[in-house]
Amino acid sequence: HNSHRRVISIAVSSQKGGVGKTTVSINLAHAFARAGVRTLLVDADPQGSVGLSLTRQSRLLTGFYDYLTDPGIPMDRLIVPTRLETFALVASGQASDYEAGGGALGAHLARVRAFLRSVAARGFDLGIIDTAAGLFGVTGDVIASSDAIMIPQQAEPLGGRSVPKLLEGLNRLRVMNPRLSVLGVCLTMVQNDLAESTEAAAALRQLLPEDMVFQTQIPRDGLFVRASARGLPVGVLEDGAGAQIVFDALRSEIEAKLDPADSQRYPHG
Repeated sequence: HNSHRRVISIAVSSQKGGVGKTTVSINLAHAFARAGVRTLLVDADPQGSVGLSLTRQSRLLTGFYDYLTDPGIPMDRLIVPTRLETFALVASGQASDYEAGGGALGAHLARVRAFLRSVAARGFDLGIIDTAAGLFGVTGDVIASSDAIMIPQQAEPLGGRSVPKLLEGLNRLRVMNPRLSVLGVCLTMVQNDLAESTEAAAALRQLLPEDMVFQTQIPRDGLFVRASARGLPVGVLEDGAGAQIVFDALRSEIEAKLDPADSQRYPHG
């Protein structure tokens, strides 16, 4: 492996919590890994929900925030393999004194970038980073170090008010990170049998430029709750095939939006 190849990193960020960000991160990472892309899912949310979902012992694992405190920690101690050979994860770690907004923007930039370089050196193709809500503190540093960002947004009335604020915040981050590709907003928790939910989704599509909203919508689905409770991506459940299709569709959209020059690195299947 050439240790200087670039790993493509995608930050999954939202303005507020409770929009299904972790569900999207876990299942999207799993969809890429299933397609043969060597994927590392990084839990950069101090609340550590990814790790909690995927490994019960995650609270005890050394993780991302420990590395920010001590970049001398070897990657071998951070990377947790899963049963799927192409899928590994890094828990959020013990350094829970980081509140989501902890530290000034830029305070951890060098260490976040060093972390991503180490990931690339380990032969991963893709890093998906689940961040704390809000675009400041460590989350801002992650976004400023990533290639791309996607924004899960709950399909609910009024959700639209936060969207202009979000775009404003992204423009600030683009100044810090000119190569940041804004993949767009992914509508989550859509209830297709509820007029208010589908109307809210339609309204958000009206508010945003067309290429800023993913065609694929994530439904509100009890399967996701069950999958999280069992610490699994939804596609692993016996009856998860339908939900898996949703995340495969999202994966295809992301592949198409990423720099076409990079696209030959993805096996198309």
